[in-house]
Amino acid sequence: MLNSMKSSAPEKDKNAAANAAETMGRTVQPHDHAWARSEPTTKAGTASCIGSDMSIVGKIECNGPAQVLGRIEGELRASDLLISEGAQVEGNIIAQGVTVCGRVKGTIRAVRVKLQNGGAVEGDIFHRTLSIDENSQFEGSSRRVENPTEPPSSIDAKGPQKSPQKKDMAPAP
Repeated sequence: MLNSMKSSAPEKDKNAAANAAETMGRTVQPHDHAWARSEPTTKAGTASCIGSDMSIVGKIECNGPAQVLGRIEGELRASDLLISEGAQVEGNIIAQGVTVCGRVKGTIRAVRVKLQNGGAVEGDIFHRTLSIDENSQFEGSSRRVENPTEPPSSIDAKGPQKSPQKKDMAPAP
């Protein structure tokens, strides 16, 4: 089955699917960079990994890229994030880039968001760019904003520039 996952994935997505499958099948050593070739990598080539046998409840902050193979309940922040096939995140996500191949229930705030390889999102997505593959699912609303990773109050602060005008107009009639 792992081989069929590799061969059925589009060329661009092969590395992410193959590396996720490879990681699920073995223990990742700190010096082992083979799995880190998937999307959430930096020039240093390392990413933090939440293993498939891990379940975490709480707020997670990662200063670099991260890959989730297990289950997270709570807020998750990373520079780039790959939610692998079989992974589940229930909570809000904030990152520069987010690729969802697993399941997310919550709000995503990222500059680039990709739903691919059957990924599913139930919640709102604030983004600058959004792509959804035909096999993926999205239930919620999406909104393009210039700075999606800024705290919600900053995004809302840009919106109320119109709202005070409405408030000023509302009492008049």
